[in-house]
Amino acid sequence: MAGVQIDGVNNKIDFDDDLDTSISANTDDTLVIEAGGNTMATITATTFTINDGTTITTADNTDTLSLISTDADATSGPNLRLFRNSSSPADSDDIGKITFSAENDASEEIDYITVRGDLNDVTDGTEDGVLKIAGLIGGAVKEFARFGDGVGVVFNEESNAANDFRIESDGNANMLFVNGGTDRVGIATASPATALDVNGTATVGA
Repeated sequence: MAGVQIDGVNNKIDFDDDLDTSISANTDDTLVIEAGGNTMATITATTFTINDGTTITTADNTDTLSLISTDADATSGPNLRLFRNSSSPADSDDIGKITFSAENDASEEIDYITVRGDLNDVTDGTEDGVLKIAGLIGGAVKEFARFGDGVGVVFNEESNAANDFRIESDGNANMLFVNGGTDRVGIATASPATALDVNGTATVGA
């Protein structure tokens, strides 16, 4: 490798002999970073576009990535957008996923929790989207809940026996309890003995 080569005619700095790893500024107010002949990033006065996978690493628990908006109006911001720019969208396409990973005690990298968006209907004017939350239960991936038009709000879609549903009130940890394994509902009890078990006084009717 001959070292850095500056091409003043093309406003370009090359970093290898075959001239395919470079930083160039052929367009006004635009900086292009190229590696191995591939455009990796484009920087303008207002945008920074990265064309491949990006890894940000920290050695501690500080914020790895911060999105900050200094706007003072009432409109939402900062904004994080996941855009599936498909040329042929179809029903049931996955449109984005957030994965929470960590190592287990065998030093294996495991995906513990995922939050995923799906296209339920891509028909113009009647589009439906679905949000799914899933994670590991006993080492197997199980869906916890899904939210969306066309499905409403569904818990335990996959009928997993270990996936109970519980709502706390101010004074009761099991104000509403659905046992995923016994098909029983408890009110103010975590151990319903029948299909509907109310621990306390109940009023039925007007």
